[in-house]
Amino acid sequence: MDEHRRAEVTGFFHEDTNSVAYVAADPATGRCALIDPVLDFDRNARATRTDFADRMLDFVRGHGLEVEWILDTHPHADHLSAAHYLKERLGCAPIAIGDHVTVVQKMWKTIYNLTDFPANGSQWDRLFKDGERFRVGGIEAEAIFSPGHTAASVTYRIGDAAFVHDTLFMPDSGTARADFPGGDARALWRSIRRLLAMPPETRLFTGHDYMPGGREARWLSSVAEQRERNIHVRDGISEEAFVRKREARDAGLPLPALMLEALQVNIRGGRLPEPEANGSSYLKIPLNLLPLRRA
Repeated sequence: MDEHRRAEVTGFFHEDTNSVAYVAADPATGRCALIDPVLDFDRNARATRTDFADRMLDFVRGHGLEVEWILDTHPHADHLSAAHYLKERLGCAPIAIGDHVTVVQKMWKTIYNLTDFPANGSQWDRLFKDGERFRVGGIEAEAIFSPGHTAASVTYRIGDAAFVHDTLFMPDSGTARADFPGGDARALWRSIRRLLAMPPETRLFTGHDYMPGGREARWLSSVAEQRERNIHVRDGISEEAFVRKREARDAGLPLPALMLEALQVNIRGGRLPEPEANGSSYLKIPLNLLPLRRA
């Protein structure tokens, strides 16, 4: 166990997408990781902004922290990643994701018909394998392959904190959907049970909160709380019962509003498509390729 094993974690709630991004810092060294930063996107104007990412930068600089990693848990379907923007602003901080991102890249390369797109993960500086260890300052960290929500999802465990992205939500919200291309409810169940086998005091930080019942936004729970109270996967609920409930629930969900815009940016590590001859970037929207969903 590391002498300084407890990361100081600060969450940043992105109201437009109900997303949570994190700064996880080692207080002993002042080094930190930025996890799942969001690039603002005005869907009506199709315009990007950096207000949210700049809030994270202001926090890091205001607390005298050195960014050691910029970590994506997966290519998100409901918001754009600010990983590339932050790398440009910070200079040397590497961006990283799990090595199964290439599976998602190949899928969406076909959907978008991106003939010249390299679906090899080269858009990131580091592709983590399952179980691969790294450090945030003096704190040991690990990448844990956690498929189900997507085929590429990873959890980052940093000391006693695990960033579980869109796998587990708060106990009163249950779990993430598993119906995107490459998603799988049974794989999601098995990923969750692996995460819930961590020590009961492990802190779990989720990637979204939709505030059921109008409560305030929350994003911190523990393994013990999830095993006792999660409405979808608490102890005593079987794999078969979970899969039936998850698949039935997913069948009635509309696709995320920003999915087709977000994924073609996020499979590029947060980069916009290359500018064309007039200096502007353009997003491609495939027609009639995905199942029609009625809210």
